[in-house]
Amino acid sequence: MKIVTAAEMRTIDRRASDEYGIPSLILMENAGIRVVEVAETFLEKSPPGRVVVVAGKGNNGGDGLVAARHLINSGARVETFLLGEPEEMTPDTLVNYEILKKMRARIFPLRDEEGINRLVASTAAADLIIDALYGISFRGKLREFDSQVVSAINQSHKPVIAVDIPSGVEADTGRIGGDAVRATWTVTMALPKLGLLIEPGCSYAGRVTVADISIPSMLLTEKALRTNLLTETMIKPYFPPRPRDSHKGTYGHALVIGGSMGMTGAVMLASASALAVGAGLVTAAVPESLLPIVEGSLAEVMTAPLAETRQHTIALEALPAIENLLDAVSVCAIGPGMSRYPEAKAVVRFVLERSGVPVVIDADGLNALGEDMSVLENRQVPIVLTPHPGEMSRLLGVTVSEVQSRRMEVAREAASKWGVTVVLKGSGTIVAEPSGEVYLNVTGNPGMATAGSGDVLTGVITGLIAQGIRPNTAAAIGTYLHGRAGDLVKETRGERGLIAGDLVRALPEVIKGFEKEF
Repeated sequence: MKIVTAAEMRTIDRRASDEYGIPSLILMENAGIRVVEVAETFLEKSPPGRVVVVAGKGNNGGDGLVAARHLINSGARVETFLLGEPEEMTPDTLVNYEILKKMRARIFPLRDEEGINRLVASTAAADLIIDALYGISFRGKLREFDSQVVSAINQSHKPVIAVDIPSGVEADTGRIGGDAVRATWTVTMALPKLGLLIEPGCSYAGRVTVADISIPSMLLTEKALRTNLLTETMIKPYFPPRPRDSHKGTYGHALVIGGSMGMTGAVMLASASALAVGAGLVTAAVPESLLPIVEGSLAEVMTAPLAETRQHTIALEALPAIENLLDAVSVCAIGPGMSRYPEAKAVVRFVLERSGVPVVIDADGLNALGEDMSVLENRQVPIVLTPHPGEMSRLLGVTVSEVQSRRMEVAREAASKWGVTVVLKGSGTIVAEPSGEVYLNVTGNPGMATAGSGDVLTGVITGLIAQGIRPNTAAAIGTYLHGRAGDLVKETRGERGLIAGDLVRALPEVIKGFEKEF
């Protein structure tokens, strides 16, 4: 499913009218009806129901006025509050305002303290509030009076349906300049808006429903829309039943290079995860003194000893052995548990220069790249980088806050600049391809903010690539699976008790669910 900016959505609306002849009034009518369908789920226990609609002067307000009309017709007791004068309304909103007037609906202006007081009294008695104040064009900070309106809505503690996006949330960024409506449910039109899916906006959106308002599907799936929401529908086709005559060689051989004293767990988690998603063979290559630890913990993973430094890290003398390993595998992951040390940069550079298979770089592999990203230039194999915000800040030479304030743009720009797939981890992990295509993942939960979770993701992506899935696609699928595994664990263990090993154990169950669909 595509995700759109405010400008992209306005273009889609305009094209629906200009190219397909769908009157904008029909789109507004359909939007209002979709809101009513959700409203009925709140009102079915208390018919006929008392509803407060708070509407602005723009088209978002018009959607709310349509909803008010249909709710009145269904028998609900509706009070509509208008922020803005009729002469300020958009043409379609004005049409629906005039209809409500002719129906002798209960309409109250929001101009002053008296209007606020009436709104407070009405919301106190309401079963449901519909927020149609501001739509996707909102930017910046609410005016002082508008903030009072929003405060009255929030302080009522009643269920709130937001029309398209909660008022006060920026559609493109999710930013909130001051106050914003805290919705119970958001009915967004045609396609999800980015601000509903990333923080802090997603915390204000509540449950989100994407409503069909009869915009032609061709406009909603155009290639020019480059931002995508990862969904189960997109993931399922990659997990068909396996042929009966398949064998371990059919599903590839993954190599995981890393480990150092005190951090062998990272390599083991990545290796186990690659197997858990279906890789046929996995080899963990670690400093030779650490081999007994890995072999004693992972019976299913093959191991390869690497020459080591006195600090039990991978030495430069290990490079010939690494080259031989690269010749025998389908994909290589490097970095988990590798630690920071002087020779690390040369080891990572060697892998990138000699590898004839896709390379996934994580953790200390990323730190080894440092500020010299030129090693990524002119590579003949696909590369996937999996930085968390701190690692991305070091790779780009910017602050973490800069990365976090522009996550989507940062990931897209970095992928294009370096010619790699970038998996920018965090709440709402972003997968960006060099082509400019971007995928947003919304599976997962705060319990996954735990040691080793990133190593599991590296292993998942690596294991999928081993099975022949294109690296950029594997990065997107892997991110989704990783989050779904976390959500599955949360159901039984909660968030605080979740550990990385739980994710490894949950992965087969998640994939099994997809296989059942065939």
